[in-house]
Amino acid sequence: MKALYKPAPGAGFEFTERPEPEAGPAEVKIRVLAAGICGTDLHLQSWDASAQAMASAPFIPGHEFFGEVVEVGEDVRDVRVGDRVSGEGHVVCGVCRNCRAGRRQMCIHTVSVGIQRDGAFAEYVVIPETNVWVHRDPSITPELGAVFDPFGNAVHTALSFPLVGEDVLITGAGPIGLMAISVARHAGARKIAITDVSAPRLALARLMGADLAVDVSTMTLEDAQRELGMVEGFDVGFEMSGRPSALQGMIENMNHGGRIAMLGLPAGPAEIDWGKVVTHMLTLKGIYGREMYETWYAMSAMLSSNPVLRRNIAAVVTDVLPAARWEEGFETARSGRGGKVVLDWSGV
Repeated sequence: MKALYKPAPGAGFEFTERPEPEAGPAEVKIRVLAAGICGTDLHLQSWDASAQAMASAPFIPGHEFFGEVVEVGEDVRDVRVGDRVSGEGHVVCGVCRNCRAGRRQMCIHTVSVGIQRDGAFAEYVVIPETNVWVHRDPSITPELGAVFDPFGNAVHTALSFPLVGEDVLITGAGPIGLMAISVARHAGARKIAITDVSAPRLALARLMGADLAVDVSTMTLEDAQRELGMVEGFDVGFEMSGRPSALQGMIENMNHGGRIAMLGLPAGPAEIDWGKVVTHMLTLKGIYGREMYETWYAMSAMLSSNPVLRRNIAAVVTDVLPAARWEEGFETARSGRGGKVVLDWSGV
């Protein structure tokens, strides 16, 4: 089969032939139709320090995907050949304390698809049946199905705290931040502000329904609050950017008792005003991946019940390229000019 492949440590991938994977007794083989490019994939391509810390070559990258089941192992019970599916990218052990308590997203032995095991930038991928999410809604297109993984990150982050009537600040208008706008609106937020410095992404944020898209190179968060008519700080924050300055600014502009969900991974140490965290009684909560599998149920329910949200999430995908043009896709994703980039594997 054709696949993107990292044969050894170092920058870059090869678009080459690899053996087709075989499904084990409890596994499912999927013909990949579409796969999204994630920030993690950009790290793996450049083979920077964070990539070296999480992966070891050789491997096939890619963990955001949609496809069709073509083979199931003898012990598979519920997934059927022909099912159209996405996949949860975190493969868990099932026996650690958290797994046994139903907190599988906190498994201490997690293995990630496309990082520690071969992934979905290929014609076929194999994952355990327990990681397969079957799409029952026929309106889920391959492109939309391919972004269920990052959409799940947005949902997990946004639903970490009650949002009805709350003023929400989102830092970072990348694809996940953009998705979080629609989720927060669906969940009942009052005012939603999002920050970035990319004019195209801020324009997308306005299309998603943000009340205010803030270019932090020209407007302060204090000015943003005044423009929104707020008399107190933000109630809930979603930190999506991974920039220490964004977290610092968020903490400075939270209301007393404010709650912050942190998804963005900081590239370096962040100075935090812990005095303000204590005296303003702020809550900071780390978010990683998706709740398994409550987030997946929430995603499917929201998309099937809310056509506006479904349209907005689909609109976050701004570029769809044939898999053979993967280098162009990675360049577009790295540029930060638009939303989500998806590679089409259906014609390979």
